[in-house]
Amino acid sequence: MESNLAPPETSAIERSDTDHDRRPQPPIKDRFSFTECAKQTHSLRALFELLVNCATEEGFGEVAYGALNFVEPLRLAEYPPPTVAVKWPPDWCERYFKHKYHTIDPVVRRTPMLLRPFLWDQLANHYPLQPDERRVLDEAREAGLKHGMSVPLFGPLGRVSVVSFASPSDDVDPQDRFGHLNALASLFHTAHGEIARPCNNGGEKKVALSQREITCMRWVAEGKSSWEIGVILEISLNTVNFHIKNAMRKLGATTRIQAVAIAIRLNVF
Repeated sequence: MESNLAPPETSAIERSDTDHDRRPQPPIKDRFSFTECAKQTHSLRALFELLVNCATEEGFGEVAYGALNFVEPLRLAEYPPPTVAVKWPPDWCERYFKHKYHTIDPVVRRTPMLLRPFLWDQLANHYPLQPDERRVLDEAREAGLKHGMSVPLFGPLGRVSVVSFASPSDDVDPQDRFGHLNALASLFHTAHGEIARPCNNGGEKKVALSQREITCMRWVAEGKSSWEIGVILEISLNTVNFHIKNAMRKLGATTRIQAVAIAIRLNVF
């Protein structure tokens, strides 16, 4: 997880908010269906299987979820830290844990430095990787984890987690599924947090959003950008962002997708 190599000042891996805002977003039925299914389970294994099934439909059925800088209270017992849950080819899984590849895996090392999802190929192209880091990527590719993508996920107290997706096929492009996989990772991470840290009072917390905040968040759930929401509601871009940020703060979310997931789980809208 540690690395002496500092990231470059600018990188193609780090894309602007505008660039990501223009990416095609998952249809609302996809987000809602995942979240609604996730609400029905209190099992990490069932939740992870749901994630794998959805990612498989996108062509990226090799999936791993890890907690990089803290001990996750809810994990599948058969996998040692930092992995929480994993679906990899059995031979690669055995080799990875036997040789403790997480200590030299560039995805594990670099994720805490990056704020946005990244492709493994970009990671190799834009960072001066050490020979052992390149070896892990090469061996993973040979084992069937091709065209990988990872999504950094940030929580309270500086916690960093990551969901990684890879395809066994040479014929898929993660760039085409970027928005969908990013959304799946965030929704899964939020649902996992709900299972791992249930409310102490035995009931769900109450969140009161204003009507305007609810309206804006409903359009966010539809995949609309702030600019598009402003046009629809005939309000300024700054006003839209103001309402969305307020809703995120009240919901305790760090991203828009996470805010939508939390709002759905709490029946806010």
